[in-house]
Amino acid sequence: MNRKWFQLWNIGRLRSKLLDVLSLGRTMLLLAGGSLVFFMLLGAGGVAGQKLNSSPIASMKGLAASLSSGFFMELLGMEVPHLPQGSAPSAFSGKNVTSFVFRMLTSVDPGDPKSLLSREMPGLAADDPFLLRVGSGGASGAPADYHPGTDGVAANESANGAGDKNAAGTDVTEPAHTDGADEPGGEADTPQPEATTAPDAAGTGETGNNSGSGKTSEPGGSQDTSVKRILIYHSHPREAYNPLLGTESDNPSSAVPSKNVMMVGSYIAKRLEQRGIGTVHSQEDYATKVPDYNWNFSYKYSRITVKAALSANQEMSEMIDIHRDSQRHGKTTAVIDGKSYAQVYFILGHANKDWKKNEAFANQIHQLLEKSYPGISRGIWGKSSGNGNNGEYNQTLSPNSVLIEVGGIDNSADELKRTADILADAIADVYWNSHDAEKAAAPGSGLDNTKQDENMQGKTGKAAAGGTS
Repeated sequence: MNRKWFQLWNIGRLRSKLLDVLSLGRTMLLLAGGSLVFFMLLGAGGVAGQKLNSSPIASMKGLAASLSSGFFMELLGMEVPHLPQGSAPSAFSGKNVTSFVFRMLTSVDPGDPKSLLSREMPGLAADDPFLLRVGSGGASGAPADYHPGTDGVAANESANGAGDKNAAGTDVTEPAHTDGADEPGGEADTPQPEATTAPDAAGTGETGNNSGSGKTSEPGGSQDTSVKRILIYHSHPREAYNPLLGTESDNPSSAVPSKNVMMVGSYIAKRLEQRGIGTVHSQEDYATKVPDYNWNFSYKYSRITVKAALSANQEMSEMIDIHRDSQRHGKTTAVIDGKSYAQVYFILGHANKDWKKNEAFANQIHQLLEKSYPGISRGIWGKSSGNGNNGEYNQTLSPNSVLIEVGGIDNSADELKRTADILADAIADVYWNSHDAEKAAAPGSGLDNTKQDENMQGKTGKAAAGGTS
Protein backbone atom coordinates (compact mmCIF):
# COMPACT_ATOMS: atom_id res chain seq x y z
CA MET A 1 0.00 0.00 0.00
CA ASN A 2 2.74 2.43 0.95
CA ARG A 3 4.67 1.62 -2.20
CA LYS A 4 1.61 2.21 -4.37
CA TRP A 5 0.86 5.47 -2.61
CA PHE A 6 4.50 6.57 -3.10
CA GLN A 7 4.35 5.82 -6.83
CA LEU A 8 1.17 7.82 -7.19
CA TRP A 9 2.76 10.71 -5.30
CA ASN A 10 5.80 10.64 -7.63
CA ILE A 11 3.55 10.61 -10.67
CA GLY A 12 1.71 13.61 -9.27
CA ARG A 13 4.95 15.48 -8.72
CA LEU A 14 6.13 14.75 -12.24
CA ARG A 15 2.82 15.85 -13.65
CA SER A 16 2.94 19.05 -11.64
CA LYS A 17 6.47 19.77 -12.84
CA LEU A 18 5.46 19.03 -16.42
CA LEU A 19 2.56 21.41 -16.14
CA ASP A 20 4.88 24.07 -14.68
CA VAL A 21 7.30 23.59 -17.57
CA LEU A 22 4.50 23.78 -20.10
CA SER A 23 3.14 26.90 -18.43
CA LEU A 24 6.58 28.50 -18.41
CA GLY A 25 7.12 27.51 -22.02
CA ARG A 26 3.80 29.02 -23.00
CA THR A 27 4.72 32.22 -21.16
CA MET A 28 8.13 32.36 -22.87
CA LEU A 29 6.48 31.69 -26.21
CA LEU A 30 4.02 34.52 -25.66
CA LEU A 31 6.85 36.86 -24.62
CA ALA A 32 8.94 35.89 -27.64
CA GLY A 33 5.98 36.32 -29.98
CA GLY A 34 5.07 39.65 -28.40
CA SER A 35 8.66 40.84 -28.65
CA LEU A 36 8.81 39.79 -32.30
CA VAL A 37 5.63 41.70 -33.10
CA PHE A 38 6.87 44.73 -31.12
CA PHE A 39 10.19 44.93 -32.97
CA MET A 40 8.49 44.34 -36.31
CA LEU A 41 6.16 47.27 -35.60
CA LEU A 42 9.08 49.35 -34.37
CA GLY A 43 11.01 48.62 -37.55
CA ALA A 44 8.02 49.42 -39.71
CA GLY A 45 7.55 52.67 -37.81
CA GLY A 46 11.19 53.56 -38.33
CA VAL A 47 10.96 52.92 -42.06
CA ALA A 48 7.76 54.98 -42.27
CA GLY A 49 9.40 57.77 -40.26
CA GLN A 50 12.34 57.89 -42.65
CA LYS A 51 9.98 58.12 -45.59
CA LEU A 52 7.95 60.91 -44.01
CA ASN A 53 10.79 62.97 -42.57
CA SER A 54 12.51 65.50 -44.83
CA SER A 55 15.35 65.87 -42.34
CA PRO A 56 17.43 63.23 -40.54
CA ILE A 57 17.15 65.21 -37.31
CA ALA A 58 14.49 63.61 -35.15
CA SER A 59 14.02 66.43 -32.67
CA MET A 60 14.67 70.15 -32.49
CA LYS A 61 16.44 69.60 -29.19
CA GLY A 62 18.82 66.71 -28.70
CA LEU A 63 22.27 65.76 -27.47
CA ALA A 64 23.13 64.00 -30.72
CA ALA A 65 23.17 67.37 -32.48
CA SER A 66 26.51 68.09 -30.80
CA LEU A 67 28.12 65.36 -32.91
CA SER A 68 29.90 66.57 -36.01
CA SER A 69 28.47 65.55 -39.37
CA GLY A 70 31.80 63.86 -40.04
CA PHE A 71 31.83 61.91 -36.77
CA PHE A 72 30.76 58.56 -38.21
CA MET A 73 32.96 59.03 -41.27
CA GLU A 74 35.94 59.45 -38.96
CA LEU A 75 34.79 56.43 -36.95
CA LEU A 76 34.70 54.34 -40.12
CA GLY A 77 38.05 55.78 -41.18
CA MET A 78 39.69 54.12 -38.20
CA GLU A 79 38.99 50.77 -39.87
CA VAL A 80 39.37 51.86 -43.50
CA PRO A 81 42.79 53.55 -43.80
CA HIS A 82 42.29 54.94 -47.32
CA LEU A 83 38.93 56.55 -46.67
CA PRO A 84 39.05 60.21 -47.89
CA GLN A 85 39.59 62.70 -45.10
CA GLY A 86 38.08 66.17 -45.15
CA SER A 87 39.83 69.38 -44.20
CA ALA A 88 37.49 70.09 -41.28
CA PRO A 89 38.88 69.76 -37.73
CA SER A 90 38.60 66.28 -36.22
CA ALA A 91 35.47 65.47 -34.23
CA PHE A 92 37.59 63.28 -31.95
CA SER A 93 39.51 66.11 -30.31
CA GLY A 94 39.85 65.86 -26.55
CA LYS A 95 37.68 68.94 -26.08
CA ASN A 96 34.82 67.64 -28.25
CA VAL A 97 34.80 64.16 -26.76
CA THR A 98 35.05 65.40 -23.17
CA SER A 99 32.28 67.94 -23.71
CA PHE A 100 29.99 65.35 -25.32
CA VAL A 101 30.51 62.74 -22.57
CA PHE A 102 30.05 65.36 -19.85
CA ARG A 103 26.78 66.58 -21.37
CA MET A 104 25.57 63.00 -21.81
CA LEU A 105 26.20 62.18 -18.14
CA THR A 106 25.10 65.45 -16.53
CA SER A 107 22.95 67.36 -19.07
CA VAL A 108 25.22 70.33 -18.36
CA ASP A 109 26.97 72.12 -21.21
CA PRO A 110 30.57 72.96 -20.12
CA GLY A 111 30.55 75.94 -22.49
CA ASP A 112 27.44 77.43 -20.90
CA PRO A 113 27.60 77.78 -17.09
CA LYS A 114 23.93 78.82 -17.03
CA SER A 115 23.01 75.23 -17.87
CA LEU A 116 23.99 74.31 -14.28
CA LEU A 117 20.85 76.08 -13.05
CA SER A 118 18.56 75.87 -16.07
CA ARG A 119 16.98 72.57 -14.97
CA GLU A 120 16.34 73.82 -11.43
CA MET A 121 14.86 77.23 -12.30
CA PRO A 122 11.73 77.06 -14.49
CA GLY A 123 11.97 79.14 -17.64
CA LEU A 124 15.68 79.89 -17.32
CA ALA A 125 16.62 77.93 -20.43
CA ALA A 126 13.34 78.34 -22.31
CA ASP A 127 14.72 80.90 -24.76
CA ASP A 128 18.21 79.46 -25.17
CA PRO A 129 19.32 78.57 -28.70
CA PHE A 130 19.88 74.86 -29.22
CA LEU A 131 22.26 73.23 -31.67
CA LEU A 132 20.79 71.23 -34.55
CA ARG A 133 23.86 70.73 -36.73
CA VAL A 134 27.38 71.49 -35.67
CA GLY A 135 29.58 73.63 -37.91
CA SER A 136 33.34 73.37 -38.19
CA GLY A 137 33.53 77.02 -37.08
CA GLY A 138 31.21 76.49 -34.12
CA ALA A 139 33.67 76.33 -31.23
CA SER A 140 32.47 79.71 -29.94
CA GLY A 141 29.06 78.36 -28.99
CA ALA A 142 25.57 79.74 -29.47
CA PRO A 143 24.64 82.99 -31.22
CA ALA A 144 24.23 86.02 -28.96
CA ASP A 145 21.36 88.47 -29.21
CA TYR A 146 21.38 92.08 -28.15
CA HIS A 147 18.06 93.52 -27.07
CA PRO A 148 17.51 97.28 -27.29
CA GLY A 149 14.66 99.10 -25.61
CA THR A 150 11.07 98.75 -26.73
CA ASP A 151 11.53 101.58 -29.22
CA GLY A 152 14.41 99.70 -30.82
CA VAL A 153 16.78 102.67 -30.70
CA ALA A 154 20.27 101.87 -29.49
CA ALA A 155 22.27 104.12 -27.24
CA ASN A 156 24.52 105.36 -30.05
CA GLU A 157 21.81 106.55 -32.41
CA SER A 158 18.47 108.27 -32.57
CA ALA A 159 15.54 107.35 -34.75
CA ASN A 160 16.69 109.66 -37.54
CA GLY A 161 19.98 107.78 -37.98
CA ALA A 162 22.24 109.97 -35.88
CA GLY A 163 25.24 108.40 -34.28
CA ASP A 164 27.18 107.69 -37.48
CA LYS A 165 30.20 109.58 -36.22
CA ASN A 166 33.60 108.38 -35.21
CA ALA A 167 35.44 109.11 -32.00
CA ALA A 168 36.56 112.49 -33.31
CA GLY A 169 32.98 113.51 -33.97
CA THR A 170 33.31 113.65 -37.76
CA ASP A 171 30.87 112.04 -40.15
CA VAL A 172 31.77 108.60 -41.37
CA THR A 173 30.86 108.45 -45.05
CA GLU A 174 32.65 105.25 -46.09
CA PRO A 175 33.06 101.93 -44.29
CA ALA A 176 36.44 101.45 -42.67
CA HIS A 177 38.55 98.66 -44.15
CA THR A 178 40.73 96.98 -41.60
CA ASP A 179 42.20 93.88 -43.10
CA GLY A 180 42.89 94.47 -46.78
CA ALA A 181 45.30 97.36 -46.88
CA ASP A 182 48.33 95.21 -46.15
CA GLU A 183 47.47 92.58 -48.76
CA PRO A 184 49.13 93.23 -52.13
CA GLY A 185 46.41 92.95 -54.69
CA GLY A 186 43.92 92.45 -51.86
CA GLU A 187 40.45 93.86 -51.37
CA ALA A 188 41.21 97.10 -49.59
CA ASP A 189 39.71 99.05 -52.47
CA THR A 190 36.51 96.99 -52.62
CA PRO A 191 33.74 99.42 -53.58
CA GLN A 192 30.89 99.71 -51.14
CA PRO A 193 27.28 99.53 -52.29
CA GLU A 194 25.71 102.89 -52.81
CA ALA A 195 22.62 103.77 -50.84
CA THR A 196 19.98 103.08 -53.46
CA THR A 197 16.27 103.49 -53.39
CA ALA A 198 14.81 100.47 -51.65
CA PRO A 199 13.01 98.18 -54.08
CA ASP A 200 9.35 97.72 -53.52
CA ALA A 201 7.81 94.31 -52.93
CA ALA A 202 7.47 93.72 -56.65
CA GLY A 203 11.18 94.22 -57.16
CA THR A 204 10.80 97.19 -59.47
CA GLY A 205 13.45 99.25 -57.72
CA GLU A 206 17.15 98.66 -57.89
CA THR A 207 18.44 95.46 -56.34
CA GLY A 208 21.88 95.86 -54.80
CA ASN A 209 24.00 97.46 -57.51
CA ASN A 210 21.95 96.02 -60.33
CA SER A 211 20.92 98.48 -62.96
CA GLY A 212 17.33 97.31 -62.80
CA SER A 213 17.32 96.31 -66.47
CA GLY A 214 16.09 92.84 -65.63
CA LYS A 215 19.13 91.13 -67.17
CA THR A 216 22.13 89.71 -65.41
CA SER A 217 25.27 91.85 -65.43
CA GLU A 218 27.53 88.79 -65.60
CA PRO A 219 29.68 89.00 -68.79
CA GLY A 220 28.37 86.42 -71.22
CA GLY A 221 25.40 85.63 -69.01
CA SER A 222 22.10 85.00 -70.76
CA GLN A 223 19.79 84.18 -67.87
CA ASP A 224 16.82 86.51 -67.54
CA THR A 225 16.69 87.95 -64.02
CA SER A 226 13.52 89.98 -64.52
CA VAL A 227 11.58 87.18 -62.84
CA LYS A 228 12.31 87.54 -59.13
CA ARG A 229 12.89 84.24 -57.33
CA ILE A 230 14.74 85.09 -54.11
CA LEU A 231 14.01 87.71 -51.44
CA ILE A 232 16.79 89.16 -49.29
CA TYR A 233 15.39 91.15 -46.38
CA HIS A 234 16.23 92.31 -42.85
CA SER A 235 13.92 92.06 -39.83
CA HIS A 236 16.52 94.07 -37.85
CA PRO A 237 17.78 96.39 -40.59
CA ARG A 238 19.76 98.70 -38.28
CA GLU A 239 22.13 96.05 -36.96
CA ALA A 240 25.50 97.56 -37.87
CA TYR A 241 29.25 96.94 -37.55
CA ASN A 242 31.75 98.94 -35.51
CA PRO A 243 34.46 99.19 -38.22
CA LEU A 244 31.95 100.69 -40.64
CA LEU A 245 30.86 103.29 -38.08
CA GLY A 246 34.25 104.00 -36.54
CA THR A 247 32.85 103.19 -33.09
CA GLU A 248 33.48 100.69 -30.29
CA SER A 249 29.88 100.01 -29.27
CA ASP A 250 28.56 96.74 -27.88
CA ASN A 251 25.49 97.22 -30.12
CA PRO A 252 26.41 99.33 -33.16
CA SER A 253 23.28 100.53 -34.93
CA SER A 254 22.74 102.69 -37.98
CA ALA A 255 20.02 103.62 -40.45
CA VAL A 256 22.60 104.08 -43.24
CA PRO A 257 22.49 101.04 -45.58
CA SER A 258 26.24 101.12 -46.30
CA LYS A 259 27.02 100.71 -42.59
CA ASN A 260 24.59 98.02 -41.47
CA VAL A 261 23.36 94.55 -42.51
CA MET A 262 21.77 96.07 -45.61
CA MET A 263 25.29 96.30 -47.04
CA VAL A 264 25.69 92.53 -46.65
CA GLY A 265 22.26 92.03 -48.22
CA SER A 266 23.31 94.21 -51.18
CA TYR A 267 26.43 92.11 -51.72
CA ILE A 268 24.41 88.89 -51.65
CA ALA A 269 21.68 90.24 -53.94
CA LYS A 270 24.21 91.48 -56.50
CA ARG A 271 26.04 88.15 -56.51
CA LEU A 272 22.79 86.22 -56.96
CA GLU A 273 21.86 88.42 -59.91
CA GLN A 274 25.28 87.71 -61.40
CA ARG A 275 24.53 84.02 -61.03
CA GLY A 276 21.38 84.52 -63.09
CA ILE A 277 18.81 84.48 -60.27
CA GLY A 278 16.35 87.36 -60.10
CA THR A 279 16.59 88.79 -56.58
CA VAL A 280 14.67 91.38 -54.60
CA HIS A 281 16.58 93.13 -51.82
CA SER A 282 14.22 94.83 -49.40
CA GLN A 283 15.78 97.80 -47.59
CA GLU A 284 12.84 98.74 -45.44
CA ASP A 285 13.87 100.75 -42.37
CA TYR A 286 10.94 99.94 -40.10
CA ALA A 287 11.99 102.32 -37.32
CA THR A 288 11.49 105.20 -39.76
CA LYS A 289 8.44 103.98 -41.68
CA VAL A 290 6.30 102.31 -39.00
CA PRO A 291 4.33 104.65 -36.68
CA ASP A 292 4.91 103.88 -32.99
CA TYR A 293 7.66 101.46 -33.96
CA ASN A 294 8.41 98.75 -31.37
CA TRP A 295 11.50 96.54 -31.78
CA ASN A 296 9.70 93.58 -30.20
CA PHE A 297 7.36 93.49 -33.20
CA SER A 298 10.19 93.32 -35.75
CA TYR A 299 9.11 90.01 -37.26
CA LYS A 300 5.52 91.20 -37.61
CA TYR A 301 6.77 94.15 -39.64
CA SER A 302 9.03 92.04 -41.83
CA ARG A 303 6.26 89.47 -42.30
CA ILE A 304 4.29 92.11 -44.16
CA THR A 305 7.32 92.67 -46.39
CA VAL A 306 7.68 88.96 -47.13
CA LYS A 307 3.98 88.42 -47.87
CA ALA A 308 3.92 91.45 -50.17
CA ALA A 309 6.97 90.14 -52.06
CA LEU A 310 5.42 86.68 -52.42
CA SER A 311 2.18 88.19 -53.65
CA ALA A 312 3.94 90.34 -56.26
CA ASN A 313 6.34 87.62 -57.44
CA GLN A 314 4.66 84.31 -58.19
CA GLU A 315 7.98 82.56 -58.93
CA MET A 316 9.59 83.60 -55.65
CA SER A 317 10.52 80.56 -53.58
CA GLU A 318 13.39 81.47 -51.24
CA MET A 319 13.47 84.07 -48.45
CA ILE A 320 16.70 84.89 -46.64
CA ASP A 321 16.57 87.13 -43.54
CA ILE A 322 20.06 88.59 -43.01
CA HIS A 323 21.10 89.58 -39.48
CA ARG A 324 24.29 90.18 -37.49
CA ASP A 325 25.52 88.41 -34.36
CA SER A 326 26.34 90.43 -31.23
CA GLN A 327 29.63 88.76 -30.23
CA ARG A 328 33.11 90.23 -30.56
CA HIS A 329 35.55 89.77 -33.42
CA GLY A 330 37.40 86.80 -31.94
CA LYS A 331 34.21 84.75 -31.83
CA THR A 332 32.79 85.69 -35.23
CA THR A 333 35.80 85.42 -37.53
CA ALA A 334 37.54 82.57 -39.34
CA VAL A 335 40.93 82.70 -41.08
CA ILE A 336 41.14 80.54 -44.20
CA ASP A 337 44.20 80.48 -46.47
CA GLY A 338 45.49 83.63 -44.80
CA LYS A 339 42.28 85.63 -45.29
CA SER A 340 39.74 86.45 -42.60
CA TYR A 341 36.03 85.84 -43.11
CA ALA A 342 32.94 86.73 -41.12
CA GLN A 343 31.34 83.55 -39.83
CA VAL A 344 27.66 82.70 -40.24
CA TYR A 345 24.90 81.17 -38.11
CA PHE A 346 21.80 79.52 -39.55
CA ILE A 347 18.72 80.07 -37.36
CA LEU A 348 15.47 78.09 -37.45
CA GLY A 349 12.27 78.85 -35.55
CA HIS A 350 11.02 76.24 -33.08
CA ALA A 351 7.46 77.50 -33.44
CA ASN A 352 7.38 76.41 -37.09
CA LYS A 353 5.79 72.94 -37.08
CA ASP A 354 7.32 72.22 -40.50
CA TRP A 355 10.81 73.30 -39.40
CA LYS A 356 12.41 70.14 -40.81
CA LYS A 357 11.77 71.34 -44.35
CA ASN A 358 13.48 74.63 -43.56
CA GLU A 359 16.31 72.73 -41.88
CA ALA A 360 16.80 70.63 -45.01
CA PHE A 361 17.10 73.84 -47.05
CA ALA A 362 19.51 75.47 -44.57
CA ASN A 363 21.55 72.28 -44.38
CA GLN A 364 22.18 72.28 -48.12
CA ILE A 365 23.76 75.73 -47.85
CA HIS A 366 25.58 74.77 -44.65
CA GLN A 367 27.08 71.62 -46.19
CA LEU A 368 28.34 73.48 -49.26
CA LEU A 369 30.13 75.97 -47.00
CA GLU A 370 31.53 73.13 -44.88
CA LYS A 371 32.91 71.45 -48.00
CA SER A 372 34.54 74.47 -49.64
CA TYR A 373 35.20 76.82 -46.70
CA PRO A 374 35.41 74.81 -43.45
CA GLY A 375 35.32 77.21 -40.52
CA ILE A 376 32.83 79.66 -42.02
CA SER A 377 29.65 78.05 -40.69
CA ARG A 378 29.00 77.96 -36.96
CA GLY A 379 26.18 75.51 -37.44
CA ILE A 380 22.40 75.40 -37.62
CA TRP A 381 20.61 76.49 -34.46
CA GLY A 382 17.03 76.39 -33.28
CA LYS A 383 15.38 79.17 -31.29
CA SER A 384 12.10 79.34 -29.44
CA SER A 385 9.92 82.38 -28.87
CA GLY A 386 10.87 85.17 -26.52
CA ASN A 387 13.34 88.03 -26.30
CA GLY A 388 11.81 90.02 -29.13
CA ASN A 389 11.23 87.16 -31.57
CA ASN A 390 8.19 85.03 -32.25
CA GLY A 391 10.00 81.70 -32.53
CA GLU A 392 8.85 81.37 -36.14
CA TYR A 393 10.88 83.99 -38.07
CA ASN A 394 8.42 84.05 -41.00
CA GLN A 395 9.63 80.57 -41.95
CA THR A 396 6.12 79.13 -42.16
CA LEU A 397 5.67 81.18 -45.34
CA SER A 398 8.07 78.99 -47.29
CA PRO A 399 10.07 75.79 -46.67
CA ASN A 400 12.98 77.52 -48.41
CA SER A 401 13.30 80.21 -45.79
CA VAL A 402 16.04 80.74 -43.23
CA LEU A 403 17.53 83.42 -41.00
CA ILE A 404 21.30 83.85 -41.42
CA GLU A 405 23.51 85.89 -39.12
CA VAL A 406 26.58 87.17 -40.97
CA GLY A 407 29.52 88.22 -38.81
CA GLY A 408 29.48 90.06 -35.51
CA ILE A 409 29.69 93.64 -34.32
CA ASP A 410 33.43 93.94 -35.06
CA ASN A 411 33.73 92.41 -38.53
CA SER A 412 35.18 94.63 -41.24
CA ALA A 413 33.82 95.42 -44.69
CA ASP A 414 36.37 93.12 -46.35
CA GLU A 415 35.46 90.18 -44.10
CA LEU A 416 31.77 90.74 -44.73
CA LYS A 417 32.25 91.05 -48.50
CA ARG A 418 34.22 87.80 -48.73
CA THR A 419 31.61 85.90 -46.74
CA ALA A 420 28.68 87.49 -48.56
CA ASP A 421 30.09 86.35 -51.91
CA ILE A 422 30.65 82.72 -50.92
CA LEU A 423 27.32 82.60 -49.06
CA ALA A 424 25.53 83.90 -52.15
CA ASP A 425 27.31 81.29 -54.27
CA ALA A 426 26.16 78.55 -51.91
CA ILE A 427 22.57 79.85 -52.07
CA ALA A 428 22.79 80.02 -55.86
CA ASP A 429 24.19 76.48 -56.09
CA VAL A 430 21.33 75.16 -53.97
CA TYR A 431 18.84 77.04 -56.13
CA TRP A 432 20.24 75.80 -59.44
CA ASN A 433 20.60 72.24 -58.14
CA SER A 434 16.85 72.26 -57.51
CA HIS A 435 16.19 73.67 -61.00
CA ASP A 436 18.14 71.22 -63.13
CA ALA A 437 16.27 72.10 -66.31
CA GLU A 438 17.47 75.70 -66.12
CA LYS A 439 20.91 74.91 -64.72
CA ALA A 440 22.69 74.71 -68.10
CA ALA A 441 21.81 78.32 -68.91
CA ALA A 442 22.89 79.68 -65.52
CA PRO A 443 25.88 82.05 -65.52
CA GLY A 444 28.53 81.91 -62.82
CA SER A 445 30.49 78.96 -61.55
CA GLY A 446 29.79 78.35 -57.87
CA LEU A 447 31.85 77.91 -54.73
CA ASP A 448 34.68 75.79 -56.08
CA ASN A 449 35.58 78.24 -58.81
CA THR A 450 35.09 81.12 -56.39
CA LYS A 451 37.89 79.69 -54.30
CA GLN A 452 40.04 79.26 -57.40
CA ASP A 453 39.37 82.88 -58.36
CA GLU A 454 40.41 84.04 -54.89
CA ASN A 455 43.63 82.06 -55.11
CA MET A 456 44.32 83.48 -58.57
CA GLN A 457 43.71 87.02 -57.30
CA GLY A 458 46.13 86.39 -54.47
CA LYS A 459 48.80 85.16 -56.88
CA THR A 460 48.25 88.10 -59.20
CA GLY A 461 48.57 90.47 -56.25
CA LYS A 462 51.85 88.91 -55.15
CA ALA A 463 53.23 89.13 -58.66
CA ALA A 464 52.24 92.79 -58.92
CA ALA A 465 54.04 93.46 -55.66
CA GLY A 466 57.21 91.86 -56.92
CA GLY A 467 56.66 88.59 -55.03
CA THR A 468 56.42 85.05 -56.32
CA SER A 469 53.35 82.98 -56.96
